[in-house]
Amino acid sequence: MGGLKVRARDSEILIRFESPLDIAAIHDLTRRAFLGKTYSQGDEPDLIKALRDSGALTLSLVAVHEGVVVGHVAFSPAMALDGSDGWFALGPIAVDPPWQRQGIGGRLIRAGLDRLTALQASGCVLIGDTGYYPRHGFVPRPDLAPAGEPAEHFMLIKLDQRAVDTVVSFHPIFHGLVAKP
Repeated sequence: MGGLKVRARDSEILIRFESPLDIAAIHDLTRRAFLGKTYSQGDEPDLIKALRDSGALTLSLVAVHEGVVVGHVAFSPAMALDGSDGWFALGPIAVDPPWQRQGIGGRLIRAGLDRLTALQASGCVLIGDTGYYPRHGFVPRPDLAPAGEPAEHFMLIKLDQRAVDTVVSFHPIFHGLVAKP
């Protein structure tokens, strides 16, 4: 995926894989996007770094406008209780506050899910707003939420319709079970 051009706010946005030159911008943008949010502990930039440093950042896409990173989404491996392969977790996802509500987050999600589908993924899980993510194909599945997760915000999307319903847990880094570098 060299890049997918989309339009937002009458401007061209390029969605592409992150590069090493984007890392500081991703960190800063993620910090700004989550600053002051009641549902955030402010550790999202550190989570992305820990996933990247441990080799668990499967897919990292950025949205770029005129050379400036204005959005980012991370996907990492997830573990299915039944042992099936091909599950991933979406998150964190962040859009620079001045660029929010322009469709950039949705474009990042779609580009990431398209890439995971091309990789023959079984599906993707997340914890998030049940008013937002269903418009991107995610289905609330509190019955499949792993222990310790807020079941009312647990959602998944099957990317392979042959995938069976199973509990899918996030990478241990999400819970500090693996030392963050």
